[in-house]
Amino acid sequence: MASMKCKRESSPSPSSSSTRYWKYEVFLSFKGEDTRYNFADHLYAALKQKGIITFRDEEELKRGKSISKLFEAIEESQIAIIIFSKNYASSKWCMKELAKINECRKEIGLIVMPIFYNVEPSDVKKQTGTFEQAFIDHQKCFEVNIKEVETWRTALKEVANISGWHLQNRLESEFIQDVAKEMMEKLSSKSSSITKNFIGIESTLAKFIPSYLSFENNICMIGIYGMGGLGKTTLARAVYDKFRSQFEGSSFIANVKEDSKKHGLPKLQQQLLADILEDKNILIRNVYDGVDIIEKRLCRKKVLLVIDDVDHLDQLEKLAGGHDWFGLGSRIIITTRDEHVLIQHRVHKRYNHNGLNNDDALKLFCLKAFKNEQPKKGYMQLSQEVVKYANGLPLALVTLGSFLVGRTIDEWQSALPSFKKTKGEIFNILKISYDGLEEMWKEIFLDIACFFRHWKKNQVIHILENCGFNARIGISVLGEKSLLSVDGDERLEMHDLLQEMGEKIVRFESKGKLRMQSRLWLNNDLLHVLKGNMVRKMTKL
Repeated sequence: MASMKCKRESSPSPSSSSTRYWKYEVFLSFKGEDTRYNFADHLYAALKQKGIITFRDEEELKRGKSISKLFEAIEESQIAIIIFSKNYASSKWCMKELAKINECRKEIGLIVMPIFYNVEPSDVKKQTGTFEQAFIDHQKCFEVNIKEVETWRTALKEVANISGWHLQNRLESEFIQDVAKEMMEKLSSKSSSITKNFIGIESTLAKFIPSYLSFENNICMIGIYGMGGLGKTTLARAVYDKFRSQFEGSSFIANVKEDSKKHGLPKLQQQLLADILEDKNILIRNVYDGVDIIEKRLCRKKVLLVIDDVDHLDQLEKLAGGHDWFGLGSRIIITTRDEHVLIQHRVHKRYNHNGLNNDDALKLFCLKAFKNEQPKKGYMQLSQEVVKYANGLPLALVTLGSFLVGRTIDEWQSALPSFKKTKGEIFNILKISYDGLEEMWKEIFLDIACFFRHWKKNQVIHILENCGFNARIGISVLGEKSLLSVDGDERLEMHDLLQEMGEKIVRFESKGKLRMQSRLWLNNDLLHVLKGNMVRKMTKL
């Protein structure tokens, strides 16, 4: 029996690639008539079984849609698997895909993994046999540009020279499982390398895993609790990325407190089931229907489930009501600011996340303030004082570092008294950065905190600019101050605590009088003011 694979070519890895937004983990390129209903379909199912987010065109795109949509999917993928089969090169669609994949390999570090399915690698490389005939036909076709055909030839030759998998005489089922396993390992290693960018996470994992994540064949719920801004979600995400390949199914339900209010618990139950069972068509009529389906469908399945930012017992009861809802070996990780919720739910393994130690805190602060892990000459004592006030809170360290970046020693010394007044209170620390903003940037920050978190950036810019704000520059300034970020989907994001700070500022300015608030964002508050005919002309709704 021939060997399945040989050494891999190392793909280019631009420094930007580690921070790119990936919509898909794997893009599958294949010739439909050769493999759609057999090998490609079975490989797709195996990847999904491993929890790998995989794109294949017939599932995501309706026929007739522009190929630009396919190109977007390639750009938004970490890895491209190309299944070279007998008639692959005869398809103009496949060749356009291949050329784009090769372009992304060179320009953005897309990892390319070829599979030679019932074809000889030499035929693909040298373009002989059916591959030779395919190019003869392309050159005869008046619809195809000769230069484009040459681009296809080059792409085929270069990609085929990347050592990949050769099926030959192996059992397809065994071969596919090996491919899926290697994909999982490759993606896990990428996740762990990204995790290393979080200062202090490795030492936290070393402490957390042996004590709280023992892999016995029981069912275990683990709680991570502590005040906001400590990195509870970061820790849970790191554990999830590191170990999810060891489970039959996995799901990370983020922002439960916020999303359960916005969309309801049935929506979160649906996400949980869709992630673990890989079925987007499960219909949940109500929350009790969801409880019944979760319990029945997952009771024999070994799962890794993260329920992030819980603030009420009811959320846990409806998403992970009991140990018997899940199969042996399952692990359910819960993050919350309120330990009492964990006690109520009888979560016996509880980890109190205390933030960063002094060394890691100083390192994180310096990366923001100096773009280096060490302070500039003359700034060490000042840096240590600032770190002391931040009290190990990553969010506070990042915010203060962004506030002080580029300032002189005199300016640092002038700022220190205001830091001392915070007494380590997180809202007071974060407000220092807000207080340093110009009035227009303050208004934009408050509008985003109250109304526009998770909205598309361009949509918010359009709305705010129609209100007379220079929103494009304002959003850029807020990003520089670490008060706002833009995710890979071009949506505006901010930490929960920053949003809460914005809402708190609005309430404080009105001295607790609802009718005097400059902004109303809660439905009940809005109805109360409207019913009482108390809306002022300057109130934003």
